[in-house]
Amino acid sequence: MMSWLPLSFGAPALLAGLVALPVIWWLLRLTPPRPQTEVFPPLKILARLRKHEETPHQSPWWLTLLRMLMAAIVILALTNPVYNPRESAALEGGALALVIDNGWASAPDWDARIETANDLVGEARNADLPVYVSLTAEAENADVGPFTPTQAVERLNAAEPRPIPVDRPAAFERLTSALAQEASVNLAIIADDLAATDDEAAFSQLFSLDPARVIWASAGNSNPVGLINATNAASGFSVEAIRLGSAPRTVTLIASDTQGRPIAETQLSFGVGEERASASFDVPFELRNEFAQIAVEGANQAAAVRLQDENAQRRRVGLLSQTPNDAGQPLLSPLYYLREAMAPFADLIEPQNPDLNRAVPQLIERDPSIIIMADIGALPESAHAALSDWVEKGGMLVQFAGPRLAAADTDTDLLPVRLRRGERSLGGTLSWTEPQALAEFAPDSPFSSLAVSNEVTVTRQVLAEPTPDLSARSWARLADGTPLITGAKRGQGTLVLFHTTADARWSNLPISGTFVEMLQRLTQIARRSTGADASPASGTLAPYRLVSADGQLTAPGPDARPLAVGDGAVPVTRENPPGFYGTADGYVAHNLLDTSSRFARLNVPQAASSAERIQLGTERAMDLRPYLFAAALLLLALDTLIVLWLGGLRHRFARPVKTASILLLAGIAYGASGSEHSLAQAQPAHPVQEIDGATAIEAVTKTRLAYVRTGNAELDNTSRAGLYGLSRYLTAKTALEPGNPQEVDIATDELAFYPLLYWPIDPDADMPSDAAIARIDAYMKQGGSVLFDTRDQYSAGFDSNAVSPATQRLRDILANLSVPPLEPVPDDHVLTKAFYILRSFPGRYDGGPLWVEASVPQSQSSTRPVNTGDGVSPIMITANDFAGAWAMDESGQPLFPTVPADPMQRVYAYRVGINIVMYMLTGNYKSDQVHVPALLERLGQ
Repeated sequence: MMSWLPLSFGAPALLAGLVALPVIWWLLRLTPPRPQTEVFPPLKILARLRKHEETPHQSPWWLTLLRMLMAAIVILALTNPVYNPRESAALEGGALALVIDNGWASAPDWDARIETANDLVGEARNADLPVYVSLTAEAENADVGPFTPTQAVERLNAAEPRPIPVDRPAAFERLTSALAQEASVNLAIIADDLAATDDEAAFSQLFSLDPARVIWASAGNSNPVGLINATNAASGFSVEAIRLGSAPRTVTLIASDTQGRPIAETQLSFGVGEERASASFDVPFELRNEFAQIAVEGANQAAAVRLQDENAQRRRVGLLSQTPNDAGQPLLSPLYYLREAMAPFADLIEPQNPDLNRAVPQLIERDPSIIIMADIGALPESAHAALSDWVEKGGMLVQFAGPRLAAADTDTDLLPVRLRRGERSLGGTLSWTEPQALAEFAPDSPFSSLAVSNEVTVTRQVLAEPTPDLSARSWARLADGTPLITGAKRGQGTLVLFHTTADARWSNLPISGTFVEMLQRLTQIARRSTGADASPASGTLAPYRLVSADGQLTAPGPDARPLAVGDGAVPVTRENPPGFYGTADGYVAHNLLDTSSRFARLNVPQAASSAERIQLGTERAMDLRPYLFAAALLLLALDTLIVLWLGGLRHRFARPVKTASILLLAGIAYGASGSEHSLAQAQPAHPVQEIDGATAIEAVTKTRLAYVRTGNAELDNTSRAGLYGLSRYLTAKTALEPGNPQEVDIATDELAFYPLLYWPIDPDADMPSDAAIARIDAYMKQGGSVLFDTRDQYSAGFDSNAVSPATQRLRDILANLSVPPLEPVPDDHVLTKAFYILRSFPGRYDGGPLWVEASVPQSQSSTRPVNTGDGVSPIMITANDFAGAWAMDESGQPLFPTVPADPMQRVYAYRVGINIVMYMLTGNYKSDQVHVPALLERLGQ
């Protein structure tokens, strides 16, 4: 191995081949290019014939230099050059211990880590050393070795980054225990540059092995960004993030729904030295509730993803009360306490009309998750029916007691329990007992995870009638066992009753933190506005969709275990990685980071300060051989083209290039001028659709066959398939390569671009307008030809007695055209010999004649080889259904059978089509053979 700065050569001895370049130069100079070959066209080549011949005696200097460069490149490629090679780490005796961080921070450069580890294992193989492999995010019982180099490579290739933090103390403890039997150790650490808990103690334990050699590999420029919080507030959706690094940085946050479809995006910027930053999504409430994950664009790591479950979604809550709203004394209004308690986590809506018959429908139209009614007694019948139907469909109705509810008829289906008439007073004169505090919440209560405040007391309440199911419906009780909050399912919805008021008249619950927590828990268990069930508040949830180390939602792996929710924060572990837990109907988000998380860069331990530093992977090392050989092949191709060009290839292409240039210029001139004069002559009374220059150029540079649009989809598809099949046959059998068939509307489209129009007659189609007939007449007068096909060979012949609908329609059309005298194609007509020799003109049907313009009588043209005029017939008529015979699909298979079913009939039909196209494009060229003797005589002079 030979290395010069960032370039090394695997076979440097081959560089001596560069010494031979002068000899190659001399040999190439003595090898002139091949003399050019000229095609001998009469007269033209003789006009520029020189008196003597000239042949180059050596190659041009620039061609020789090109070949020298090609030879030098090949020599350099054979030396196996490598750009930015990574030096090999020579290992000493003992064992190789690989310590690899495979937590979430290693995901972006994981392939480079494995490549570096494989290179080190290769060095261990060369030195015949055992290998130990310790991954810092694996299970506690993971085997660390010893492994043979082959086994170590297999283990490394099977390893993968985990979406969890690393656990260096546990991993290093397993490794040091396994290495206790080794006399000497080569320690290679592939770290992720991110500090973790107890790093100092972990590295101290690791370096207690007193390794003979230490190799430290890290990216060195890792600057991850993590999302630590997302809040769906009233003013917008805000996201908090942390990062590693101090330089100014801006990232893009993308919010997606449960299907992974992006909904919104925003920019998050870190200032100089800032470790934390926040950003907000300014989107409507409905879109914010659809956020399922927020991710940093392009981060490709689990910390850059923040999951949102239904508990984090902002609910819409409707408030309703019959208490007068006194702006001067807000503390007397129960809605004041509800607004203050729920505003931070819910969107509150209130009706504009105090009339319950109108207020209730107004709330329901806004599609809330919860409707809270504060001390409302009897409801009007229409409002009651609307609320009952809304609850049955999944809504949550929460009612607070008060004087009106206590005095109303309590036998209603909108309460979870039956109430006693009147109210219960506690702690006053003639009261039953002292004010009661809250009791501990039952385990099956929705409030079971909430802490009970001893300062909350109740002085007045409404009482429930004792029933067998009262205990099951009691969500909260007073210390004496009296139900304070009851709830029950009703259809798909829920009914909840606070047996005290929403203001501070009957208890101090509304001015306590417990009141806010209760209302927040109710919003969490309420269904969303979209109708999906809420996620459970407690219990164990099976893994549903988990976040991979690179930040993608994937199916749960075999190591994932159910997540216990409701007992406080659950740490992210190998068994409970970040992701969604639950089912598609309800799930809980388990995120990698929380608001207390922070990033710190891993400091290299003092014991590793003298370690050998290497770069991760060999992504910076580039094998230059493929690029050099590719460059040599390109130069060889260029040399070949130059030799062919000098050998006369340019003269062979001169005429086609010149012809194409003339056609292109003519098309541009035609498009620029708009062909006003020509179009005015062709259709003086009927203006055509304006044609832009690009369309005109495309039309004149590619010959296309066209067919008339009839409005019958089946017939138009047959015409298109027929002309498509004929175009393919023309490409295969002739020098003509027509473009795809073109459908034209004779009333609006420009017809001058098409030499032939195929017009199948549909008796059910509308009769063409006079303007369209006039345009067809002008088209035929200006040199175009129309092939009419009645397709009725077995219905009626084309003669004076034909009465088929298609023939009658054709007669109606021709009655308005200037049609010349017609005759069946005679035996000596050009159509019988334009390309193939034909005696008949079959299509899908056989037997019908092909009618053309009557030819010049033979007596007037006895010296011509064919009996016709010099022009092309502007009209042809057949009943044999040419398009049906030509029609084929994309695979080349015919679409319709011929009648009779003779395979050769289709072949003859294609030959008929080729003869017609050749006749249209070349005219009556056979007639010009009369001039051959005069031309030969002039050439002889």
